Amino acid sequence: MTGTATAPAPLSATGVTTPTRAPVVTGLGVVAPTGIGTEEHWRSVLAGRSGIGPITLFDPSPYPVRLAGQVPGFSAKDRVPSRLIQQTDRWTHLGLAAAEAALADAGVVPAELSEYELAVVTASSSGGTEFGQHEMENLYQHAPDWVGAYQSIAWFYAATTGQISIRHGLRGPCGVLCTEQAGGLDALGQARRLIRTGAKLVMTGGTDASLCPYGLTAQLTTGHLTTVPDPARAYLPFDADASGYLPGEGGALLVVEDADAAEARGAARIWGRVLGYAAAFDPPPDSPRGPVLARTVRAALADAGLEPADVDVVFADALGVAEADRAEAAALTEVFGPRGVPVTAPKTLTGRLYGGGAALDAATALLALRDQTVPHTAGPTAPAPGYEIDLVLGEPRPAELRTALVVARGHGGFNAALLLGHRDN
Repeated sequence: MTGTATAPAPLSATGVTTPTRAPVVTGLGVVAPTGIGTEEHWRSVLAGRSGIGPITLFDPSPYPVRLAGQVPGFSAKDRVPSRLIQQTDRWTHLGLAAAEAALADAGVVPAELSEYELAVVTASSSGGTEFGQHEMENLYQHAPDWVGAYQSIAWFYAATTGQISIRHGLRGPCGVLCTEQAGGLDALGQARRLIRTGAKLVMTGGTDASLCPYGLTAQLTTGHLTTVPDPARAYLPFDADASGYLPGEGGALLVVEDADAAEARGAARIWGRVLGYAAAFDPPPDSPRGPVLARTVRAALADAGLEPADVDVVFADALGVAEADRAEAAALTEVFGPRGVPVTAPKTLTGRLYGGGAALDAATALLALRDQTVPHTAGPTAPAPGYEIDLVLGEPRPAELRTALVVARGHGGFNAALLLGHRDN
């Protein structure tokens, strides 16, 4: 008897068969300053339509920063059960809305699947800041018995993960990553780990909402927010006039699935594939080792089994602070060569969304792969002298896109890199 033997799939440390195919993204849910809904967000990005404007969620007049990216027309009562509105912060309201949209986009009915194989991992940076501020006001302006019982959970970083898990019956492994702007990529990296160890579906990504006096005051302590009053000239990463960044709220949730499980349930659409991921931490400022972003990108490429030449577009972190921009441009040049790959930063239209920022970049990268278009970076007019990067400016650039790299850095030294592939990769 003759034939070809097929080696069995390897086992993980838990004894579960380890998938040999890259996990797939089957659902996107976007709640961002550029619009509610994936396609509305994408239209805004391609048109360069900014979601940056005067802060209206509170009176910003006593503060040096009065601009931010706010989710337009978001009403929690239209998207979140009324009892949860009273128990949770706006950040969780945005997360619940994005998760609902992502599940609908994926065509997933959790009740029809094995509940303990469905996981939730989100990113959070600020937690329930606005809710916590109101409860502290009750405490200091009145008395302890004015503080509601829900303060104990609404502020907590894992509140969004928990509420998504409870609402949709996703009872597999759950967690939260708190690495500021890098968190969305770290959450996606953890989602891939969970799929490798037996999970079939992971709701992942992140949202944030820290646009309140308490939240803005905390952000001002970094010294990196811009005080430029012109929305069109405030957030200019890689530009000679870069003066810092603007804050924002919102983000994206993604449904990531085991590729075989997605096929078995008849997933209607594959947005793309999670090919590689790596994370690292910058040393202290006085260390001779310097930033680790280039090393992080190389580690993600190695994890994906790819070479720098395989990357077709980079979605940059783009802090908008000259020293940080210079370091990022140098890292990209070190890995890809001078002007070696198109670089873009659509976040100039939204501000930096902290726990939601990198997740939104990942969703935008998947849209770019779908439409074979590199979105432009609105605002900057040209890279500053010495930045040898191919920053896409002015208008979107048609291109053959198979692989996208998303990089993110969080305040305090967090670095993350994620490689996404076209659905046919």
